[in-house]
Amino acid sequence: MSSSKPWQPDSWRQYPSMQQPRYENEAALDAVLADVKAMPPLVFVGEVERLKQQLAKAGAGESFILQGGDCAERFQDCNREAITQKLKIMLQMSVVLCYGLRKPIIRIGRIAGQYAKPRSADTETINGEVIPVYRGDIINSFESSIEARRPDPQRIKQAYFHSIATLNYIRALTKGGFADLHHPQSWDLKFVSNAPKKAEYERIMSNIQDAIVFMESLGSREEKLGSVEFYTSHEGLLLPLEQAMTQYVPEYGGYYNLGAHTLWIGDRTRQLDGAHIEYFRGIGNPLGLKVGPSSDPRTIIAICEVLNPKREPGKITLISRYGNGKAASHLPQLIEAMRGIPVVWSIDPMHGNAAKTESGIKTRNFDDILGEVRETLTIHKNAGSKVGGIHFEMTGDDVTECIGGSAGITAEQLANHYETYCDPRLNYSQSLEMAFLVSQMMAPSVI
Repeated sequence: MSSSKPWQPDSWRQYPSMQQPRYENEAALDAVLADVKAMPPLVFVGEVERLKQQLAKAGAGESFILQGGDCAERFQDCNREAITQKLKIMLQMSVVLCYGLRKPIIRIGRIAGQYAKPRSADTETINGEVIPVYRGDIINSFESSIEARRPDPQRIKQAYFHSIATLNYIRALTKGGFADLHHPQSWDLKFVSNAPKKAEYERIMSNIQDAIVFMESLGSREEKLGSVEFYTSHEGLLLPLEQAMTQYVPEYGGYYNLGAHTLWIGDRTRQLDGAHIEYFRGIGNPLGLKVGPSSDPRTIIAICEVLNPKREPGKITLISRYGNGKAASHLPQLIEAMRGIPVVWSIDPMHGNAAKTESGIKTRNFDDILGEVRETLTIHKNAGSKVGGIHFEMTGDDVTECIGGSAGITAEQLANHYETYCDPRLNYSQSLEMAFLVSQMMAPSVI
């Protein structure tokens, strides 16, 4: 695939596509996509370009990315409480990281569009019946029946409206005073009064507020303390929808996907000669690229050349996901191969660390997640490269999906509040604890 070949938003259709649902009624699908294309975009192109500039700073070690949210969003979670909880934990983690790393934090949510999930098989067996696998609320229902699992194009329109409602509420919170550092007590979550890192978090917030009072006593009031920038992201999986969200923006001289500020290409869809790479090479958004044990450095270089022929800083973020104890066998070679190519390095310590308990529950172990972070940081330090961010699947809810952490969740406790439809997420306590530990590893003399 050449970056010089003519490109249009639909040119991906000429290439083999992976992880795409099979709709029975193509006319109904086309009608839904036409409706979505005529609707207002979710984000503004100026925000997209501003994020790209900030990501370039992360690549240079001047800022740090916190990207996190649900494995797969659910329509039922598009409500005030669920969205507020997610934003609260992102704000708290970003404060801990900012305080520890002494760098601006770029907040990117897996939110307002993360409704589709790649799957390793097309079908699964439930109660002896073979049915299509659940691929996310944007495609089919989690309900375990053949009819419910049939891909429904109307769900695409539902996903659009749920995304825009979610984003509208996030904007109201982040710009309307909810994120004001003068009043961080509004970020508290009601069920975490005894969380292991609660006291330490409150100490940090007290120190920050003391600093704010001191600066303002000198006559300086920083308006940036009253609001935060918050960006949205999702895996660009369902290509017909991504095409519908793509617009030509004359003032910027190119096409942009205005369904999210940034999108990433997953481990299962980054084929150099595939439809996803073909689609993404034509848009101006910053892009993430998941890299794991199956990544050949030569192929990753070729993909980066196709996606970023002008070598724009901040355009490509490589998100490594190897699994605890496995990064040393792969990552050093990739870092060496990428020297001279502008990329931002981020760590996804979640997707390589899935496991099943003896009773068959899918989970992740906190120690494995932390172990991969520690191993990856050490590799980058030894190689002289900069880690620009971290990528978590997490929630602000009091779920029991991952084992371990200071709260001591055991395999036997997973069934207490296991809510995810796909992959297990860190809960509030585990997420906040992880932010402290990452801060300590990256800036051990600060906290």
